[in-house]
Amino acid sequence: MPLRVEILHPQKFVHIVAEGPVTLKEMEDHFDTIFLANAMSYAKLFDATRGQPVYDDNDVMTMGARLSAYTATLGSGPLAVVGKDDTIRATFKRFVNISPSTRPAAFFRTEARARAWLAEKANEAKAKPTTADSTT
Repeated sequence: MPLRVEILHPQKFVHIVAEGPVTLKEMEDHFDTIFLANAMSYAKLFDATRGQPVYDDNDVMTMGARLSAYTATLGSGPLAVVGKDDTIRATFKRFVNISPSTRPAAFFRTEARARAWLAEKANEAKAKPTTADSTT
C-alpha cells in the first residue's frame, strides 16, 4: 500500500508513511481515513522519504477542494512533512499554497526534526488559554 496511516487517538497524532508511487486517489483515501476517524485536528507527520508523488497541478487543486470541504467546519492540526529531495519539497509547497487551512505546516529533511517541531507546536497549543480559561 503506497500510504500507511496510523492514527493514535490518545496522543492526538497521525503518522502517514508514503512508499512508492502515490496517486490522487490514494491521497484522497488518506484524507477520508483521517476525517472518518475524527482526527483532522490532530498533529500529522507525513513521511514522504520513500514516496513518489504521481499527480499534477490539477490533482493538487482537487486535493485542495476536498480539504476545503473538511476544514470548513473542522480544525486542522499542524502538519510536518519529511522528504529528502526537491520534488517532494516542491509538492509540499504546492499543497500548502492551495490548502485552505491556516494550520502551521513545515518541511523537514529528518523525522527527528519534524517530531521536535510538532512537539513544540503541541506545547504552544497547551500554553494558549481557551475562551473558558480567559478572564475579561
